[in-house]
Amino acid sequence: MKKVSQVAGKAIPLNRADVDTDQIIPKQFLKRIERSGFGEFAFFDWKKDPSFVTNDPRHAGAPILLAQQNFGCGSSREHAVWAIEDMGVAAIIAPSFGDIFRTNCSKVGLVTVQLPQQDVDFLMSRSEELPDAPIVVDVAKQTVTVPGTGWERRFEVDPFVKHRLLNGLDDIGLTLQHVDAIAAFEAKRDPLKPTTEGAFKETAKFG
Repeated sequence: MKKVSQVAGKAIPLNRADVDTDQIIPKQFLKRIERSGFGEFAFFDWKKDPSFVTNDPRHAGAPILLAQQNFGCGSSREHAVWAIEDMGVAAIIAPSFGDIFRTNCSKVGLVTVQLPQQDVDFLMSRSEELPDAPIVVDVAKQTVTVPGTGWERRFEVDPFVKHRLLNGLDDIGLTLQHVDAIAAFEAKRDPLKPTTEGAFKETAKFG
């Protein structure tokens, strides 16, 4: 997982509430065994409408997604997060999120920012009117700013999630921080019992 300290660029204004994970990535695409390649199927059914926001070339390549209340509700499928990440999105700003979706985002380095409704509405309206207008999400400072306007808002983030983002630590990375302690524990175990030491060395090798 990559370290994330700041995400800056234009935004995709997805002005819809209660977007569930089945709408983000429909069930027929869950058969894939890879974690990559889901981006082209994100919002698959909605993209059939030529006027859907992700079909607008003005928003192509935007690293920030703006959404409305309860984004990522519904089932716990991790594929929804992978699809958004594979679109090139690195941060999502919304008034609220589905809890499991938000947790899944933190495990792959996708930043979720919760702001009050009026602030999201301001950013949404601005991105609709000025598609190239940049937004800056600073994880270290916990701020969202609109350069050149003086507009800045602070957001809350769990300290542990912030640590993971700033240091690029997914679940495997967190475990690998304790390789020496794990090896020491294994060395004291009955030799007839299974060992995890070799597995951790192999994991460290590939990363």
